[in-house]
Parts: sequence; structure tokens; C-alpha cells
Amino acid sequence: MEFKYCRIQGKELAANTRSGKGIFSMLHQMISDGVMEDEDVGLFDEIESWFFENLPFPPQCKRQEKVICYFKTENSKMMMKMINPLLWLLERYKHPYYVVYTNFPGEIVYEDEFQVAVKVDENVVIEDVQASWSPKD
Repeated sequence: MEFKYCRIQGKELAANTRSGKGIFSMLHQMISDGVMEDEDVGLFDEIESWFFENLPFPPQCKRQEKVICYFKTENSKMMMKMINPLLWLLERYKHPYYVVYTNFPGEIVYEDEFQVAVKVDENVVIEDVQASWSPKD
């Protein structure tokens, strides 16, 4: 199966979206918290600069609206190559993260060649635990 969208996010939730923080937010927080060594901060800054130069910044993100972003997998080879050192930084500092692939990111409110921004779905459905389907011992 091929997926259209990919997002790297953490366990910690962003206050405005109540969704897992994206990779850049996680690393910015690590820098703010003084977790990373100066050399690693320099690596992050260099890669973030590349993204600022090569990837449009969604206006919804600038305004800190309740959106989350996904890379489009069809155009993401170079972006993922640039993301790999950021994943290495997360691993180096033992910061947990998830790589989420989906074909259904939500309501798209911004789209460019490389990414989409989607509205955060605030209608979370919580269901009762269904009866166990595991075999009885």
C-alpha cells in the first residue's frame, strides 16, 4: 500500500492543537530546554534554514491556528533526506517520536507542492472497550 502523507510527531501534545507536536516543534522545545549540545543546535539550525528556503511556510502555521502539517510522500524524497539528521537528533537524545503515514489526514486547509496543513479534528470519539476477542486460556 502506498500512502499519500507522512508526519513525524512526538508523544507530547501541542497546547493549541492537542495533537502530537511536529518534529520542528519538538526540536525547538529541546533547544529551549537546554537539552542539546551547541554542535547539535547548529545542525538543527542549518537544516531548519534549508526548509525555510525551500519549503513554503503555511500561513495557518504562522498564525498558530489549530492545524497540523504532513509531507506529501510523492514529493518528499529530498525533504526526508534532510529530515533524517533530525531523526538522528531525536534518537541521540532519546526523545520518542512516531512516523505517521496516512491517506486521510483530515480537512486540508493549505496545500503546496510538498505539504498539506489540515484542521485539527476536535470531535474526538471515545468508545467503550469492546468485548475481548482473544482466545480463552
